[in-house]
Amino acid sequence: MGMIYNGGVPLAGAVRSDFVESVHRGSVVVLGPDGAVTASAGDVEAPVFPRSSNKPFQGIGMLRSGLRLADPADLAIVCASHSGEDVHVERVTALLRGAGLDESALHCPPELPLSEVAAAAVLRSGGGPSRSRMNCSGKHTGMLLTCLAAGWPVRDYWRPEHPLQQRLRAAVEELTGERAAAVGVDGCGAPVLAVSLTGLARGYLRLVTAEPGSPERAVADAMRAHPVLVGGSDADDTRLMSGVPGLLAKSGAEGIVAVAAPGVGAVAIKIDDGAKRARPPVLVSALRRLAGSGALRQATVLDELAELPLYGGGEPVGAVRPLW
Repeated sequence: MGMIYNGGVPLAGAVRSDFVESVHRGSVVVLGPDGAVTASAGDVEAPVFPRSSNKPFQGIGMLRSGLRLADPADLAIVCASHSGEDVHVERVTALLRGAGLDESALHCPPELPLSEVAAAAVLRSGGGPSRSRMNCSGKHTGMLLTCLAAGWPVRDYWRPEHPLQQRLRAAVEELTGERAAAVGVDGCGAPVLAVSLTGLARGYLRLVTAEPGSPERAVADAMRAHPVLVGGSDADDTRLMSGVPGLLAKSGAEGIVAVAAPGVGAVAIKIDDGAKRARPPVLVSALRRLAGSGALRQATVLDELAELPLYGGGEPVGAVRPLW
């Protein structure tokens, strides 16, 4: 067993009526454009499960294994944690249909959309949970198509010992520069590999600085060109990539997020209690430590995400704010 994550330091606080009501602890690492650590807090060297922040690395592993997609938008959905809106489901369904498959081939569990609006629409129409609306359906579709392209069996494609997963593990380890410290089962049923926050951030920086035409650059470019497919109408990742030119962003469950921009640097964060609400203010605080980035300093989306309002009686009475 590898190093154990020892937890972090106070990174964000819920301040209600000028009283600190709750504190979110965690760890964060900030890298400069050369990959050197310029700021950090908490435990940034011990492994954590990056959850869906591993998806860009897995997408690269699929391309290296023979996956070919005519439209970069399809590559974006393969790397997505989508909100289950119609635009996402239609693309997943089209990819499956083009390969002679349907959603029954997906191992990810049936779920309602992450988007509350999309979920309500599904229920109003008499529908229910489905595999294609599950946020990882694009990744699983990409895995199936990669198996077909490589001549591997699609049966049990999600199991760690399958040739596909072995290739994806090799990609994650090579891109992060670390051996996986642990192999777990992600929420979608596919393997999730533990690496450090520092390794995660360096992997993202490698994607945005890769040569044009490389699998690394193809993934970064596809995600940045189609941010709505990566997240959804109201997703933080979508808002960040839409609002900051050149920024690559991908969050994961349990309080994980990683971002990078060429010539600027990279950030990776783990919130110890898994709270989604703590990620945006901590991320904004970290990004603002990256000196010399005009695009970051001028991006209004950072002002929008810097604090999460708290309400009392329907009126704003405080906010979740960074403590670091």
